[in-house]
Amino acid sequence: MAKSSTGLEENVAGLLCYILGWVSGLVFFLIEKDSKFVKFHAMQSIITFVALMIIMWIANVIPLIGWLIGGLVGLLALVLWIILMIKAYQGEKFKLPVIGDLAEKWSA
Repeated sequence: MAKSSTGLEENVAGLLCYILGWVSGLVFFLIEKDSKFVKFHAMQSIITFVALMIIMWIANVIPLIGWLIGGLVGLLALVLWIILMIKAYQGEKFKLPVIGDLAEKWSA
């Protein structure tokens, strides 16, 4: 794998885009100059985890059923987080439905 402008290998930088959710995605999106691979993963991290955070906030306001939904969304977020980090580390441009297309468009 090639090096990104951050000095890291692209696959390592891609993994780190997800490590702190949207926060690390934003950091890498702002500092990466060259690698489309890293910028894609950074933007996908931002969109994915901001959307999940908003859904969880809304769900947690609703008593009982909302808390259940919020818990399920939290579990989904954990699973996605692990999968996305593994795929990025393997050097794969793994696109989530809808979000992956947006990330690709907005990171270009």
